[in-house]
Amino acid sequence: MKITYHGHSCFSVETGGSRLIIDPFLTSNPLANLRASEVKCDYVLLSHGHEDHTGDALDIARANQATIIANYEIAEYFGAKGAKTHGMNPGGAFKFPFGRVKLTLAHHTSSLNAGLDPIYMGVPCGILIESDGKRLYHAGDTALFLDMQLIGKGGLDLALLPIGDNFTMGPEDAVDALDLLKPKLAAPMHYNTWPPIAQDPEAFAAAAAKRGHRVQALRPGDTLAL
Repeated sequence: MKITYHGHSCFSVETGGSRLIIDPFLTSNPLANLRASEVKCDYVLLSHGHEDHTGDALDIARANQATIIANYEIAEYFGAKGAKTHGMNPGGAFKFPFGRVKLTLAHHTSSLNAGLDPIYMGVPCGILIESDGKRLYHAGDTALFLDMQLIGKGGLDLALLPIGDNFTMGPEDAVDALDLLKPKLAAPMHYNTWPPIAQDPEAFAAAAAKRGHRVQALRPGDTLAL
């Protein structure tokens, strides 16, 4: 399994003979290391409806004839716009050609067109991927919650956790999340894109290390091999 960070909460994953992209937000992302038109993938996985996670999903799915995997409401929304979709919901799992995907709980909100007339986009989710003998957890946007200990049950090779604060967990809660999840390795996400979520990822890694957790802060374009 090969994972590449593209800024904010966007990662590409090569696994099980397929190419995945999670939460593609590139066009309006000041930290992105590639353009949406450069993405080559077979599946687009979305944690929730906010534009900073779904912004390029439709264009990427159309250009690649890729399947969007998301909660039921998001899948129906993009399906009505002509995309191939596979709808799921928290607690549900499905075996795709590349491996098994399970949607988990996340504590956040989920909508499009935020403002006076938002479009409800179902519940927010985390994403658990099992492929090539590895288990990857993308927490999506979430607060800390005790049931993370259940998500970590069975072992995690990599946990991708938001640390930006204000909208999601901050660094302190993210370290507590590591206590519950117990992954072999973690990487921070959803930080430094805009001033309200400015954080020091190396300080987070150091705080996690004091509690016995291994964290690797990635820059956009950096790749991990599990």
